[in-house]
Amino acid sequence: MNYISEIAERIRRELPQEVLPEGDTDLLFLMYAVLALAVGEEVRAEDVHDTWSAWMTYRDPSHKSIRPFAELDREVKKTDQPFVEAIRTVASRLP
Repeated sequence: MNYISEIAERIRRELPQEVLPEGDTDLLFLMYAVLALAVGEEVRAEDVHDTWSAWMTYRDPSHKSIRPFAELDREVKKTDQPFVEAIRTVASRLP
């Protein structure tokens, strides 16, 4: 396991199982690991959503939530928050 994979797994472990997307999420969590390294504790819900949107574009380019964060309704926006918190937590523990 390399350092990016290790960070990705740490982020995944911070999340409750019920918020995880279905299917293969390995690429998504690798992308979240990059956010943890590049943005760190300052990561925002918009960053998480943009990352998710890039991943979902690969999986299902017609997904209804592939829109700018500002255009999402409040309930959809709230789904990004656990990921923001997990990334921030892991980023805070990085050297």
